Amino acid sequence: MTTMTDTLHTVTVSPDDVSLRLDKFLARHLPDLSRSRLQSLIEQGHVSCDKQPITDANHKVKHQQQYCVEIPEIAPSHLVAQAIALDIVYEDKDLLVINKPAGLTVHPGAGNPAMTLVNALLAHCGETLSGIGGVARPGIVHRIDKDTSGLLVVAKHDTAHLALSAQLADHSL
Repeated sequence: MTTMTDTLHTVTVSPDDVSLRLDKFLARHLPDLSRSRLQSLIEQGHVSCDKQPITDANHKVKHQQQYCVEIPEIAPSHLVAQAIALDIVYEDKDLLVINKPAGLTVHPGAGNPAMTLVNALLAHCGETLSGIGGVARPGIVHRIDKDTSGLLVVAKHDTAHLALSAQLADHSL
């Protein structure tokens, strides 16, 4: 059984779920959240059982246990939109396909806080990009190294992000 509010999900372990890893159990019952997002929530202490935080995604669930998943509010982005030329191969209301050149950093980080693909995407799309990947990764569905060129898929909203992630996982994209 699953009950939900905007920020709190409560899931009870059924006989079919016994001995599943916590992240797989939650992914089965909360399909709107990706498994990687659930793993992050677990690691950050946002999943509890009997009011005790569970921070290990490998934790095995037991019959009748009840798990609460608290979805924190999305942290405001401090990233700056920067007008950087993008080689857009395809774009519609749901996604973008970018031809990323070698040498362009995708995500901001300690060594590259600006002039990244994410900064360019914020300038191109505004704040509408999917937030599933977290504040530093809006819209980014998969990874590609800085020194690698190639096509990169970007989700414009959370529904597209979840669908694209599922397609990547089952190799149907």
